[in-house]
Amino acid sequence: MVDGAGAARRGGTGADRIAFLGHATVLIELDGVRLLTDPLLGGRVAHLRRQVPMPREELFAEPDAVLISHAHHDHLDLASLRRLGRDTPLIVPRGAGSWLRARGFGRVTELSLGEHAQVGALDVEAVPADHEARRPGGPKAEPVGYLVKRCPAPAGGVPRGVYFAGDTALYPEMVDMAPSLDVALVPVAGWGPKLGPGHMGPLEAAEAVALMGPKLAIPVHWGTLLPIGSGRRHGRRLTEPPRLFAEHVARLAPGVEVRILDPGQETVL
Repeated sequence: MVDGAGAARRGGTGADRIAFLGHATVLIELDGVRLLTDPLLGGRVAHLRRQVPMPREELFAEPDAVLISHAHHDHLDLASLRRLGRDTPLIVPRGAGSWLRARGFGRVTELSLGEHAQVGALDVEAVPADHEARRPGGPKAEPVGYLVKRCPAPAGGVPRGVYFAGDTALYPEMVDMAPSLDVALVPVAGWGPKLGPGHMGPLEAAEAVALMGPKLAIPVHWGTLLPIGSGRRHGRRLTEPPRLFAEHVARLAPGVEVRILDPGQETVL
């Protein structure tokens, strides 16, 4: 169990909220517990450059835990983890723990598919992701997504949750999350002109939402990174994917609300 004491030290915001910080970095704040996904907090990673301003520090400072979905550089960024502090609790796919501990991160919890970790009043479960996540010289860890739920469940109710996909292709078993999902954070784009295997574009992401049936869908993994020098040629990639996603959801899953957050924006749940 991760203690989840950071919210008490900070005083918290008092509201459940989701903040999109850019790319796959999201603040999930429920019951005063702050979880940060795949933090990417610099202006550049490898050959990719951030195209939008950095988010307010308040949105990523002192998370109670960080969720890492897989080991690709744009999802497991060591410089960003060091910025958060080496004593920040990390929840990672099984196989990545020893690699991170060897780099000075001492509070690492590994999860295999179906395993759980508790962070304060929240339960974090590792769920499948269909993605190739080899990182040369990096850890051998299977990619995962995460399902975050309150624990215990509200009196007389189902412990409804928030799903963070990480990187994944569409897969049929997404339907298994349907009974317990309030919010789906789904990737709708990549970082360049082409979308490689193991990713979802706007249509595939909408099909995933139709399978899962959340109350609310928020598109992520868009509008943030482009290869250096490609901004003029591929600038539409920064703005078009979430709009197309919303159009597809309106057709395929009309009962699902879509909220598009620009990088740095937040919404109250």
